[in-house]
Amino acid sequence: MGQTAPVRTVLVFGDQLNRRIGALAAADPGSVRVLLVESEQLLGLGRHVQRNHLVIAAMRRFATELEGAGYEVDLRRAATLRDGIRSHIDDHHPDAVTATEPNSRRARDLCDDMGIQQVRSNQFLCHHAEFENWAEGQKSLRMETFYRWTRNRLGYLMEGEGAPVEGRWNFDEDNREPPPDDVSIFSHPPLSRLDDLDAEVLSSLPQTHGDEPIGIWATSRRAALARLDHFVDNELARFGPFEDAMTSQSWSLAHSVLSPYLNLGLLMPDEVCDRVEAAYRNGDVPISSAEGFIRQVIGWREYVWGLYWLWPDHIESNVLDHRRHIPPAFTGDARTDMACLADTLDGLRARAWVHHIPRLMILSNLANLYGVEPRRLMDWMLGQYIDGAEWVMVPNVMGMGLWADGGRMATKPYISGGAYINRMSDYCSTCAFNPRNRVGEDACPFTTLYWDFLDRHRERLGSNHRMARPLANLDRLSDLEEVRDRAAFVKRGLSDGRI
Repeated sequence: MGQTAPVRTVLVFGDQLNRRIGALAAADPGSVRVLLVESEQLLGLGRHVQRNHLVIAAMRRFATELEGAGYEVDLRRAATLRDGIRSHIDDHHPDAVTATEPNSRRARDLCDDMGIQQVRSNQFLCHHAEFENWAEGQKSLRMETFYRWTRNRLGYLMEGEGAPVEGRWNFDEDNREPPPDDVSIFSHPPLSRLDDLDAEVLSSLPQTHGDEPIGIWATSRRAALARLDHFVDNELARFGPFEDAMTSQSWSLAHSVLSPYLNLGLLMPDEVCDRVEAAYRNGDVPISSAEGFIRQVIGWREYVWGLYWLWPDHIESNVLDHRRHIPPAFTGDARTDMACLADTLDGLRARAWVHHIPRLMILSNLANLYGVEPRRLMDWMLGQYIDGAEWVMVPNVMGMGLWADGGRMATKPYISGGAYINRMSDYCSTCAFNPRNRVGEDACPFTTLYWDFLDRHRERLGSNHRMARPLANLDRLSDLEEVRDRAAFVKRGLSDGRI
């Protein structure tokens, strides 16, 4: 007897590329047909060429992996995701189409509208329904509280119920070193050789922006696992102390650079944390590095995921009523004399990635001080980052980056003048601007705009106890009128691309 054709389809989205995830985990080869759709609509959103290449190349390699495991795979390009699903149904007439819960609201709405059955996702360690249940019992949704609850529940770096290893939950205070004098101690992730598949993918992509890929980003699970091995074996021990450092001499420092693979499903969060904990238990890395990294994964990443689903209106936040456009330096329409900003933007163009401190304390900080409309910054960041996704960007930009939600997520705005950048980087030593000066021709734009921000928003920030000291220092300024004049000059310069 001939083999019976599959009567059921499993739809796999481009950020669910793992056989362990949801609907595919329970589907045996021969029992289902797997559908993957390359959406021209999503590719045309103006995203970095390396982001588009990563997603499409990873989807095609995953399709080949599934075929090698015996699955029948339908990988098709379509104008939209909806069109691709419809054409598949017209061609194959499945009895049912099943998908793992998508990672965005729009994709879930599409599944609901098209009658696609959804299986609970296991791509995160805390399902958003569990997060909602946790949130209902909290007076405030502090990440640290969630992190301890999650760590206790999952058992990472624990000696028993409520007993963290080495007696502390958090070693963040140990992890604030500036970059070392010798940055040759850091190694970059290994490169992958681009092959014929990569060339085919690149030729099929719309023209967007950014430098073309050179093999930095893994496009298969095998290569992603090799990147995990490299991080644990070579950089994890240094990750903790230098996780907040910035330098023009090393783009990756000791960071794992694994977020794109976690966000696409090429790696799963438990296997990453398991490797890190094993390295600590074996005595290969200090607790400050192991705890700092695991906190980023099971704490911050899962917390952001939960907030995205808990607060559907978060994306519309703008309590500071900021209305400015993205500065032309951000979009590549002008060069900037700010060394930190220039290096960060060069990194985005070259690799579609910078680590979390340039994202927060250079890009978001400057956008907030300048007054960029939050949704504009979020959309711009979605187009820049190799690990960009709506669920990542909404809480990070609206809550953490811009304080656009008025403290719903972060208790105070994450703003600073040039002093922080000077302390945590090597940028200021070669910059045209002086981080110590708030007025004058060489005044650092961050420093000037920091005091201007406090001045403009003092009424809203006055009731925030964490802002009491900065506001008291503002009242001591003898040159506030000069600061206001200089701030107006800086804003004009950012607007027309002169700064």
